[in-house]
Formats: sequence, C-alpha cells, structure tokens
Amino acid sequence: MRAAVTNAWRLALLGVFWGFGTIFVWIAGHVTVPGWLGGDVREVGVRLWTASWLTFVWVLLWGTISWANVIAGLAVALGIMTLLPLPRVPIEGRLHPVSITLLVLRLIVDFCLSSMQVAWAAIRPARPPLGAVVRRRVAIKSDMVLTLAINYINLVPGTIVVEIDHRRRLLYIHVFDLSSPKKVAQFDKQIAFVERAFIHAFERDSEWHPSPYHGIDDEYHNRVLAQRDADGREPR
Repeated sequence: MRAAVTNAWRLALLGVFWGFGTIFVWIAGHVTVPGWLGGDVREVGVRLWTASWLTFVWVLLWGTISWANVIAGLAVALGIMTLLPLPRVPIEGRLHPVSITLLVLRLIVDFCLSSMQVAWAAIRPARPPLGAVVRRRVAIKSDMVLTLAINYINLVPGTIVVEIDHRRRLLYIHVFDLSSPKKVAQFDKQIAFVERAFIHAFERDSEWHPSPYHGIDDEYHNRVLAQRDADGREPR
C-alpha cells in the first residue's frame, strides 16, 4: 500500500510539472518577457520545465521526497543548465494533449502491426522482401517537431531514416518491404499520417508563432503546402 501511494505521488508530481510546462507554452504569445529572462515566455517555460524535470529525476534517484532532496536537485539542475547548456531549440506552436494522446496510441498500434509483419517476413518460406531507400518531403516547420516525427518513424519496425536534408525538409528513409505498388502506397499513407498528425498536435497554422531563433524559411514551407494542395501530389 505504501509503495502504491509513493508511486501515485511521483506520477502526480510529474503531472504537475507537465501542466506548468503546457501553461507556459499556451501563454507564450500574450506576455512580454525581458531579454535577461530569455525574451520569450516559451523560452522561460522550457527552462523551468528542464529545471523541474532534472529536479524530479534527482529526487527519484534518492528515492525519498524531502525538502533537502528537492532543494539539492534544484541546485544541481541549475548548475547543469548553467555549466553545460544545450544548443538552443526553438519552441513554436502549441501542445494539444488530445492529439498527442491519439498520436501515441497510433504509434503503439503501428509498432505492434509492423513488428508482426517484419517477424512474418523473417520466417515465411519465400524470397526476402525488396527493401529500398526512398525520399519524402514533409511540411513540418519546427526542428523539434521534425525530430519527434523522425523518432516516430524510426520506432516503427521496418522503417528508419538514414539521412535528412534539413533545409529542404527531405527525409531519406529505408523501407523494409517495397515489393509491390500496394506496399509503396501503404508507406506513403503512413508518412502522410505522420506529417499530418504532428502538425495537428504541435504546429497548427492558426496557432503558429515562429521563434526568433528559428532558422528555416517559413515562406518556403508555405509554398510547399500550397503546391501540394493545388495538384494533390508531392512537389519535386
């Protein structure tokens, strides 16, 4: 019973941290922040989330929730963020929990189905499947969201991103089985879903707020989307 209560407390603490992060992202476009604090509410939110997460991990490592562990974890987190800063990552768009939950559920389904397909291809009495490296363009603007989408593709058995053209948003993906037009169509459908789902979950056009640190030409991506909507096919 005591262990269950402790685990519930830890999960609740993680939920509080996540909620605070979501709130800061949501109010990003409505509050002006001084430059010495980061110049952007979203930037401040990311820093607070990072500090909170590192503190949470520190408390988990010690296994005891106490003021001493929380304060020590916060000090360690601030020290790491100050002495070992990571490259700045632009934070753009908004989080949509329902869309993110549906995306995670779809990932679980794709993972299970693809695992069974790859396992069957490995043991069936037939010729090995025809693999290939294909190129696909995605209209995801944010570097962070693009990284999440690539991780999604890599986690699904049978597909792995082998190269990225960052400027043109081109992904070179090795596909386990492209032995028929039906397989190609299924792969195209999967990539289209990943692109659409991540845009819907993180960077809807109506809520997109480019970061001042964003280095991608947004006009280029808008042109890609316009051309795709106009002729219904991938621009070359």
